[in-house]
Amino acid sequence: MNPTDSPTSPRVLTAPEVGAFTRLIRESRKWSQEQLAAISGLSVRTVQRVERGESANFDTRRALARAFELQDLDALNKPFSIPSEAELKAAKEAFDRDNVTLALAPISTGRQFAKLVEGCEMDVSEPAFELPREAAEAFAALVDYFRDYRDCSELYSETQKLEVHEDLERHMDELRSLGISLRYAERKLRIKFGPPAPDAKPMEVTALYVVAFQLGKEPDHIATPKATRIGW
Repeated sequence: MNPTDSPTSPRVLTAPEVGAFTRLIRESRKWSQEQLAAISGLSVRTVQRVERGESANFDTRRALARAFELQDLDALNKPFSIPSEAELKAAKEAFDRDNVTLALAPISTGRQFAKLVEGCEMDVSEPAFELPREAAEAFAALVDYFRDYRDCSELYSETQKLEVHEDLERHMDELRSLGISLRYAERKLRIKFGPPAPDAKPMEVTALYVVAFQLGKEPDHIATPKATRIGW
């Protein structure tokens, strides 16, 4: 048996191992260093220092554990069995099997936003990190607005749609003033309704992903579960 196929005796991770672990999990989730910093509450410089294998104190390790949603927030501060290469490979394969990677693009104008909303039947709209209360309320108001518009957009005249473009632009400007920018992705889904039936044909729909990031710290891709809850 290859020595790397067997876990080692329990011990606390060294600084270089914490760095390698951090980079591995971050990259497997398609996060940039800036996005990990935003989610963990650490500075980008701290994330970079950790990934270089430099020392990470108790609080930094807890912040990373919280960002990676580890059940034990002190996992990186406690002795534990280091997974083997085979176990790490299996974990990555499981993640890739359960998740899909989507390319992100900026939402620049209210008109662009309205066209995206008109072209989707569903949406997944959420922030990539915990928003401050004011920003959370502004983002929620935006989501409520575009969902209401999507439900009846075909009833709007072209003149009325111009007002919608302006309203969406105002919502986006408010978020930008709070340091929040929006990115979107689109995904085709096949959905079945009602009780299972062998001859039932799935309906193909377009899901719009609208994600809020810290301004200037937006990644190019996101990884999202293949099975997900969708907003109608």
